[in-house]
Amino acid sequence: MIKIKRCFDFIVSLIAIILLSLFIAITAIIVRFKLGSPVLFKQQRPGLYGKPFYVYKFRTMTDKRDEEGTLLPDNVRLTKTGKIIRKLSLDELPQLFNVLKGDISLVGPRPLLMEYLPLYTKEQARRHELKPGITGWAQVNGRNAISWEEKFELDVWYVDHQSFWLDIKILFMTVLKVFKSEGINQDGQATIEKFKGYDERKTNND
Repeated sequence: MIKIKRCFDFIVSLIAIILLSLFIAITAIIVRFKLGSPVLFKQQRPGLYGKPFYVYKFRTMTDKRDEEGTLLPDNVRLTKTGKIIRKLSLDELPQLFNVLKGDISLVGPRPLLMEYLPLYTKEQARRHELKPGITGWAQVNGRNAISWEEKFELDVWYVDHQSFWLDIKILFMTVLKVFKSEGINQDGQATIEKFKGYDERKTNND
């Protein structure tokens, strides 16, 4: 199954890069003139079993900082152009090259921040038993509109039920979600609130 998934990822990502090359080029030009350089946002993320790799996305935010050099909040740095790019999911296109390289899959739990690794419960950490993906079961079932706990439950469900046909279903559902622009932002947030960990003591006291 792993070899089939890798072959599928390689072929589909290569075809997608070729077919979407014009959109990739236009988006890069828009980002360059509207947000400046660098055009790509590069950040280390945990891959399979937590092994770090660099994920690539088109920039949607400026690098504006306060007088002390601290980055301003997301809602201040996220530009109108950036909002449109996110709404159309164009910022995700460079990750096709991550798929081509084998860093990630087309479908899998989304690669989050390295700083989240020690915050997961043992069950939540199981999301790293598969390669992360550009889209996933959590993305087509709420994306950023659902809680972190719900996302992780969906991620682990996918780990336990992953199959070729489920991946096909998720890819088709992703296309529909992109056209509908659903679940892009969390309520009251420019993007999504950071994961702060799961307090098991709270659960035990409820």
